[in-house]
Amino acid sequence: MQIKIFSMLLSLVLAFAFLPASYAETTVDVIIEKTTYSYCEKLFYTIKVSEVTGDPAIIHIRDETGKGSSAIPIQISKLENPVPSLVPFEEEVFPLGKYYIDVEYAGTKQTAEFELVDSGNVCIPAWIKQLAYYWVTDQISDVSFADGIKFLIEKEFIIIPETKTESSSTETDIPDWVKINAGWWIEEKISDSDFAQALQYLIKKGIIVI
Repeated sequence: MQIKIFSMLLSLVLAFAFLPASYAETTVDVIIEKTTYSYCEKLFYTIKVSEVTGDPAIIHIRDETGKGSSAIPIQISKLENPVPSLVPFEEEVFPLGKYYIDVEYAGTKQTAEFELVDSGNVCIPAWIKQLAYYWVTDQISDVSFADGIKFLIEKEFIIIPETKTESSSTETDIPDWVKINAGWWIEEKISDSDFAQALQYLIKKGIIVI
């Protein structure tokens, strides 16, 4: 009798040991690239799950006041799913402070947080690249490009270090290397700071007068 009872208990233990993983609670985690970002940087995080259920993860990004984005569905196709942002943080949209990434997946919720700070670095809004693109592709002239950049600097859409003008040019003739730099900037081969140096040169030479 004891042997029979022992055999039954052993069978139950083995049965529970080999139960399908679906009986376990699905977990989700948000692995954020870093906890501090500044303007012109792009958010990057990874959604890590314990199993792929076929359901999407639902993301909300909110600030410390509770104001948040609408639901963002992210398709979960593997256990680790990188989520790169397509647009950088811009001052007109994102105030400085703490932000939270809320993720819900298969009935499980998780939150990660990061902070947006003012690093003091040169930051040029991404939408201004459209103006540079028109110039690089010869859809607008040097004069139109210089006037556009001047307007954007005056309105503080572009913030660059203060630069003294050495001389005043009577003609708006922008050197070819500036256009090459603009092309690299559009393709994100150089940073905002690098392109700002080209703009500083135009101000210094009096081609753009602020």
